[in-house]
Amino acid sequence: MFDLAAFIPRAVGQGIPLMFGATGEIITQKSGNLNLGIPGVMYVGAISGVIGSFFYEQAVNAGTPESGFLMIFIPLVCSLIGSLLMGLLYCFLTVSLRANQNVTGLAMTTFGVGFGNFFGGSLIKLAGADVPSIALSKTSSYFSKSLPFAGSLGWFGKVFLSYGFLAYLSIVIALAAGIIIKHTRVGLHLRAVGESPTTADAAGINVIKYKYFATCLGCMIAGLGGLYYVMDYACGVWSNDAFGDRGWLAIALVIFTIWRPHVGIFASILFGGLYILYLYIPAGMDHMEYKELYKMIPYVVTLIVLVITSVRNKRENQPPASLGLSYFREER
Repeated sequence: MFDLAAFIPRAVGQGIPLMFGATGEIITQKSGNLNLGIPGVMYVGAISGVIGSFFYEQAVNAGTPESGFLMIFIPLVCSLIGSLLMGLLYCFLTVSLRANQNVTGLAMTTFGVGFGNFFGGSLIKLAGADVPSIALSKTSSYFSKSLPFAGSLGWFGKVFLSYGFLAYLSIVIALAAGIIIKHTRVGLHLRAVGESPTTADAAGINVIKYKYFATCLGCMIAGLGGLYYVMDYACGVWSNDAFGDRGWLAIALVIFTIWRPHVGIFASILFGGLYILYLYIPAGMDHMEYKELYKMIPYVVTLIVLVITSVRNKRENQPPASLGLSYFREER
């Protein structure tokens, strides 16, 4: 029997990193920047939090009094700073130096993955672990702590209330992003910059400031997705190359949601469920040998959505007009 009450929490846990990554990338793309470096940003956000948590746990083991606040605050701040630096690097190369956005994004993905694996491997050696991973169980216990009464509410508590605070934060951020982009002056300016930076500049909007701000904010949000994956979903265990293709799924999710952050709340859970669907296929079935094909389902669905939106050709379902294009003010 297919246990829906067990499947949904796993799907949500798998989808939260995608929601963080997709929300951050939507905000970035609304400014006209196409950041294909999101997988690398998520890696850097994760390893930055792991580094901060690792050294704090070492200090606690050496006799420093343990603080629940610092257990959360240190990795959270480290993750945000690491992701912010990646965003600043991307903006410096593409906005200030006008480098090609596609090439820069792919280079940042390679750099971010290498950065994470290098420092992850260094921490594993420092820890003297017998296996190629490190476990930050103390920190993870604070990140994955759910509401105390969730267990007494049966399937309802398991499905809706059994997650750590970052899961609920991702929903709040996605809803806030959707409201701000669509219903505020800041969102109007951001959309203007993404659609036509020349017109926005002529109207007195600081194009460079909006591109920097949106991209850096988007990277910080995406970095939280990496932190969530390690500290909550993976129970505090860091292993090199453990992220898989989740960063690319987050980028695919942007297209699937038609650049609407609030739609990403449900779409990310759907993608998370599709990503792990093969694990819930009854044992012994011949289909198990095709589990890699099941992992392709989210990408196939994204391609179908892309084809449908392209055929219908509605302007509100299209990406920002200047997406991926550098802005040269001298050409205005």
